[in-house]
Amino acid sequence: MIKLPFADRREAGQILGRRLAEFDLDFKENAIVLGLARGGVSVAAQVAKELRLPLEVVVVRKLGVPGNKELAMGAAAGGRIQVLNKQLIAELKIALTDVEVIATKAMEEADWREQYYRSERPAVKLHNSTVILVDDGLATGSSMLAAVQHVDSFGPKKVVAAAPVGTQEARSRVRRFTDACVCLATPDEFRAVGRWYVDFGQVSDEEVRRILEDHYRSFGPPISTNTAVS
Repeated sequence: MIKLPFADRREAGQILGRRLAEFDLDFKENAIVLGLARGGVSVAAQVAKELRLPLEVVVVRKLGVPGNKELAMGAAAGGRIQVLNKQLIAELKIALTDVEVIATKAMEEADWREQYYRSERPAVKLHNSTVILVDDGLATGSSMLAAVQHVDSFGPKKVVAAAPVGTQEARSRVRRFTDACVCLATPDEFRAVGRWYVDFGQVSDEEVRRILEDHYRSFGPPISTNTAVS
């Protein structure tokens, strides 16, 4: 039984890592944890420590509706639009030119952040690997699905999505496109991810970079296969 709210992302990640350790997910070879920047990286770091796996980052940028940036009409990752809510775009009568402008900016930001976070480290290699994607919560599942589609393009052996808390709908949606979706808690009255953390402070770009560098020094470089995330 999971006690909510979590104290912070660190505690949530530790509990999530212990839960994942109970699953037979081919952790022994060619496995890596990818945290969704920015908040997901704090959770993913603890998961990676519990499982003693390499840690890296995947940057997903929400495509906010013009005039209402919090409402997502899609998401971009890896320099491409991965998820687009065509029904919402049609209902709100958003011009395709506006979608293109917003998407281009989001992809540029994602590319810059991924390079900044990685620093001098080489691109992550995912072919024929088990990839564990971690975020701090699944509200709609759109960001996680964008990350899943991005990772799928590199031919992994298995993709697992994981989060401490989420909605039933998001978990079911993500599960259809992954080998497993592990969500510790799915409260009925969800409202927002931050509601389920006592401390849900914003994670800075600098903190993401520091977390990744600290883990890299402790656990070494990511897996080396044939195809890299770039």
